[in-house]
Amino acid sequence: MTSEHRGDYEELVDEISELLGAPATLENRDFELIAFGAYDSEGDLDPSALDPVRTRSILTRRSTAAVRAWFEGFGITRATAPVRIPPTPEAGVYRGRICLPVRHRGVVHGYVWLLDDDPGPSERQLSAAMRVTARIGALLADEAQHGADLSRELRAVLTAEPGWQGDMAVAELRTALGPRADGLHALICVAPWPSADPDDAPSVRAVPGATALCTLPWGTTTQCLAVLIRLRSSDVLTPATTAAGRLLERARGGSGPEGGGSSGSGPKGGGTTGSAPKSGGTSGSSPKAGGTSGTSPKAGGTRGSALTGGGTTGSGPAPAAAGIATPRSGLAESATAWREASAAARAALAEARFGPVAQWASIGPFRLLTALPPEVAHDPVARTLLAPVHQELARTAEVYLDCAGQAARAAAELGIHRQTLYYRLSRIEKLTGLDLDDGEDRLLLHMALKAHRL
Repeated sequence: MTSEHRGDYEELVDEISELLGAPATLENRDFELIAFGAYDSEGDLDPSALDPVRTRSILTRRSTAAVRAWFEGFGITRATAPVRIPPTPEAGVYRGRICLPVRHRGVVHGYVWLLDDDPGPSERQLSAAMRVTARIGALLADEAQHGADLSRELRAVLTAEPGWQGDMAVAELRTALGPRADGLHALICVAPWPSADPDDAPSVRAVPGATALCTLPWGTTTQCLAVLIRLRSSDVLTPATTAAGRLLERARGGSGPEGGGSSGSGPKGGGTTGSAPKSGGTSGSSPKAGGTSGTSPKAGGTRGSALTGGGTTGSGPAPAAAGIATPRSGLAESATAWREASAAARAALAEARFGPVAQWASIGPFRLLTALPPEVAHDPVARTLLAPVHQELARTAEVYLDCAGQAARAAAELGIHRQTLYYRLSRIEKLTGLDLDDGEDRLLLHMALKAHRL
């Protein structure tokens, strides 16, 4: 939410609360909480009178995809007049709702929600409240346009050619951001992102600390999401890590217990006065999809595995990861920061131990490997070793080299006898033509194996 509109939203929601004699809540069309009215009614504010859906929305400022789908099933996305939604205790909705769609020039930008009582507001009161929602809709439309402008400017910065084109793009973004442009920022790359459609990208308000975001091509067939995050200190990347974790849940489909409604039990446990978050279900952890920044998806297997398999195996959501660039003041080095963020995301997809949220400073040799063109990174020395028939030998080679050539450590990690390790190493030397007692040969093979993951 832009700071210049925050007070306006709160005042308009308070106005609706006074008109209808009930506490009102404003959400955007992605069911993210924007403001709720400070209506003085002891019974309505009693926590025991609230249901799980509304309580969760107010506490977390967002709700689940299941909650969103359930409320949208009553036609609120198409409605131009108030919609009454009956209570459904089995879904966690203990009290009925009144939804006032917030529209501007025929486009829905959000919803005002109220708890419905008997007899509830009159038609005259609701008509007066709808006139207020029109004013809210104009503000939300203005904010959406500003967000679209920032998205366009950020995309231009990250895709511009070096030189005068890049300088002009940075100047345009700096103008669009105003005073915020000179602050401390970190760039985040979330890849792959499920859609190139700008309407499927989260709003800036939905990403804590974000100043701008956009989708960008990732490889030849997929997309990634770029987010510019404000920081207070270069030593504290918590805002960026938190934002990356939430975005990953959405990128993976939010299949956690509160993220995708897979249990089929309706919106219980999520929500707002009629809430639900992004269609990807950003709330809740996702144990099968990889969860937040505290979990570790099988993006590249454990150390030394998946060298010939190309990443994740098995069914389920596609792997996704996020990379965070080194923080920088101002926007002048945005292109460099983007290379770091995208490199860190690639490393996190290749090596589970880095992810699912990786900082560029922590990805070790992948800082160099991600900068190499594919035809250079894939050295032919390891081609035979990386054939599927030699998968176990490739894993053995990588673990041995990760252990700095210490046979005892490598054998223990592989769970094999040391003599078995020596036999495998001799076969690796024959397949590659390298001498594993030579430091440069070791370095070449080690880098070739690591590069293969990318």
